[in-house]
Amino acid sequence: MDSPDRLQDLLTYEAGFWSRGFSRVAGVDEAGRGPLAGPVIAAAVILPPGASVPGAQDSKILSSPRREVLAAAILERSLAVCLGAASVREIDRLNILVCTRLAMARALSRLPLPPDHVVVDGLPVAGLGWRHDAVVGGDGCVHSVACASILAKVTRDRLMKRLAVRYPGYGWETNMGYGTAEHRAALERLGPTPHHRRTFGGVQVEMGF
Repeated sequence: MDSPDRLQDLLTYEAGFWSRGFSRVAGVDEAGRGPLAGPVIAAAVILPPGASVPGAQDSKILSSPRREVLAAAILERSLAVCLGAASVREIDRLNILVCTRLAMARALSRLPLPPDHVVVDGLPVAGLGWRHDAVVGGDGCVHSVACASILAKVTRDRLMKRLAVRYPGYGWETNMGYGTAEHRAALERLGPTPHHRRTFGGVQVEMGF
């Protein structure tokens, strides 16, 4: 559980905008840029001014059960939340950087409340369609971005676990489509599925391109 001081530190970014009357600060992050299979998914989260979700931090350092608990709390406490995705077909056609931007833009455009300000994790996103700040490591220091990282990760993991039932043998229920040794061995043995990113190096190598 976060201490009051820790939560205050995490809310420092949003508080600067809340104090100037920007009540709807949307944090945006994505999950799934690097895997060999599955879509890329982004989340946009707007917290009410002064609100926090104790325990929410960079999704990569949280266990899967903890992320699930926090995702429910984020949905309950947020002012507005939306998800966006870009498909494997789009990734192969356009490239992963373009599709990361597409997923983020789709999440923002479908928010039920328009944001007053947008902050994304990482570097500036050219062509996002929204004026935004970019914070490297934002999922560890901007609370709304941390919340977005959790929702994006939880949503994508759930999807990959469902796909693992339909396409057994690749280990998606644990590797979530990333290029683990198990996954690569299965690609060599079973070949690619419709959910593999065929333009990605790991898939191309296993296909003999």
